[in-house]
Amino acid sequence: MGGLLGWMAHSIGRRLRGRALAQAEAEARWAEARLREAIDALPEGVVFLDAEGRYVLWNRRYAEIYHRSADLFRPGARLADTLRVGVARGDYPDAVGREDQWLAVRLAKLTHPTGERHEQRLADGRWLMIEERRTADGGVIGLRVDITELKRQAADLEDALHRAETASRAKSEFLADMSHELRTPLNGVMGLAHALDRGDLTLDQRAVVAEILGSARALDDLVNNLLDYGDAARATDAAPAAGPIAHVADAPALRVLAADDNPTNRKVIELLLGAAGVEVVSVEDGAQAVQAWRGGAFDLVLMDLRMPVMDGLDAIRAIRRAEGAGLPRAPIIVISANTSPGDLEASRAAGADRHIAKPIRAEALFEAISEVLEPGA
Repeated sequence: MGGLLGWMAHSIGRRLRGRALAQAEAEARWAEARLREAIDALPEGVVFLDAEGRYVLWNRRYAEIYHRSADLFRPGARLADTLRVGVARGDYPDAVGREDQWLAVRLAKLTHPTGERHEQRLADGRWLMIEERRTADGGVIGLRVDITELKRQAADLEDALHRAETASRAKSEFLADMSHELRTPLNGVMGLAHALDRGDLTLDQRAVVAEILGSARALDDLVNNLLDYGDAARATDAAPAAGPIAHVADAPALRVLAADDNPTNRKVIELLLGAAGVEVVSVEDGAQAVQAWRGGAFDLVLMDLRMPVMDGLDAIRAIRRAEGAGLPRAPIIVISANTSPGDLEASRAAGADRHIAKPIRAEALFEAISEVLEPGA
């Protein structure tokens, strides 16, 4: 009887354990199904690897992303082998021609996952963002995000920025050209009028010159407003300062080299400085300026910026390089219609000591000359 009871108890226990095991297995299958459903619902590609880099689980999106390699996915297969086959098939354009190197870098990231994100380009033109991290059991969880649209938007933005920069440069060049073309003849009018005003004139003649100067100043203001030039370097229309002019007049032996491609501008400089007893040698471009400076002993150089053959900035650099070889340093004053902050910085960087604006005001010119000749005065 005891044996029968024992058998019955053992049989019942075995059935109960079997039911519990079956229930546990059913619950495990249910949990796995729910997990897979959850993973498949993710918009990003997800893959789980074991500690040996073998496939454990992947979602539908991962298979869609790597559809050219999906036939190789199976539990127990190595992702490294999938990568090698993909490289051989040409699935990764960046690997073409450098297959071994590309594989070595990619497998190093897979073997030592740090969570650092990197990009991957596929043969169909898509771009992926890859992130891989180590799991608690030593495996790897990998995330794949399609960033093709983001890359396209970034490229469009870069293109738009490039077009904006090109347009900005074109605008700046247009303003510089307009400034030069408008201010060059205006400089001639104002300079010659200033030179006449310093001569021996009748009252009627002086009144006419004053009208010319007033109209020229009004035109200068109009040009400045038209070009929207916040020219901080432009001199004021104040009356000529006696100190600087007297200083220049006291130095009749002063020799000045003036470089300007416009003959009227050269004439203005010659008249203004000649009236103060200064010897002026005029040239038409930067190359002539460098040659003249090498051959003559000049106390000062006046340099326009926009000139043919060699522009003023290149001429200044050439003079400064020659001075570095042992020749004495000459003060250089830039006289230009281009007076934007960029122009001022370019002059300074090239080696100019001052930068004054056209139209030339006699007081501004004499003041700048006095400052560079006696900087401590």
